[in-house]
Amino acid sequence: MTSSRPNAGGARAALAAFSALAALAAGVPAGAAPTSPVQRDAPARADARDPLESARWGDMHQLFFAAQPVVFDARVKVGGPAVAEDPLNVPISVDASALDGVEEVLVFADFNPILKVLSFRPAGSKASLGFRLKLQQSSPVRAAARTGDGTWHVGGTWVTTTGGGCTAPSTGSGSPEWQERLNDVSGRVWPRVDGGERLRLRIIHPMDTGLAPGIPAFHIEDLSLTDATGAELMHIRTFEPVAENPLFTIDLAAPAADGRIHARGRDNNGNRIDAWVTR
Repeated sequence: MTSSRPNAGGARAALAAFSALAALAAGVPAGAAPTSPVQRDAPARADARDPLESARWGDMHQLFFAAQPVVFDARVKVGGPAVAEDPLNVPISVDASALDGVEEVLVFADFNPILKVLSFRPAGSKASLGFRLKLQQSSPVRAAARTGDGTWHVGGTWVTTTGGGCTAPSTGSGSPEWQERLNDVSGRVWPRVDGGERLRLRIIHPMDTGLAPGIPAFHIEDLSLTDATGAELMHIRTFEPVAENPLFTIDLAAPAADGRIHARGRDNNGNRIDAWVTR
């Protein structure tokens, strides 16, 4: 009697041959362990697990990026203290210069009542910026760098703090001195060993969030940095969570023309910023 049961050995051999052909077509060496799409992708897609494991990442993704392509990318580096003793002045550094063609960088904090901290467009500068911010509570601080293909590359770090930085009044708001020095600019430019220059710029401004009782929002909105020929070096949009008397550190890709940098901008009350910084 002839059995109608399939030949198991033959089926297994056929399946193995098919798998080998599929692997070869996909560029996987024979005998290599299969990998998931997330493992093959570098950097990881934003629908992968959030490296910072924030309960609010889904909200951040939808609010800031919607249907735009987003990836978690270790090349976008965000530096800050593991524990911030002063929630009104948390030092943060953002560096996306390892990416090519960065057009815009957005910085935000998942658990702040005002999420956006600042954004900047590098032009004649590197895609990096140092600054200080206010945190209301412990939170991831993230930077998203948009490259020319429209993809947002996201990096970040957790900062632990006692909190209250966004609802506390600025120290300057209670002093009459800031009215006399409002939007005063001081700065310094010095050469870097890589051939570029570093600019450190400080602006006198209370940067009130509007969340402290009886104190309205009052903050710098716009800051443009150009060289003596008018060529743009960086454009910065600032929001309420930037710390009082903002201090920015900017790395220029090449020495500024004529050794001078023009800082111009305004706050949300229309007060102007206009100053030159020289070597």
